[in-house]
Amino acid sequence: MPIATLTSKGQITLPMAVRTALGLVASNQVDFIRQGASFVLMPVRSDVTALKGRFAGRGKNPSALRRWIKPLP
Repeated sequence: MPIATLTSKGQITLPMAVRTALGLVASNQVDFIRQGASFVLMPVRSDVTALKGRFAGRGKNPSALRRWIKPLP
């Protein structure tokens, strides 16, 4: 199990295995979701409204949409 150390500034470096599993790259944001006494780290995905117009004209060919849809890990 990957382990990270908290610095005096309150920062951690996510281990490569975690970044890869979550599909994270530099400048991505993550969200910390409280579950009881623990937290779950979730990648922040773009708001659906940010995709407005991106798929215009592609609805007639669903296979064209598949290359734009990234499956969640």
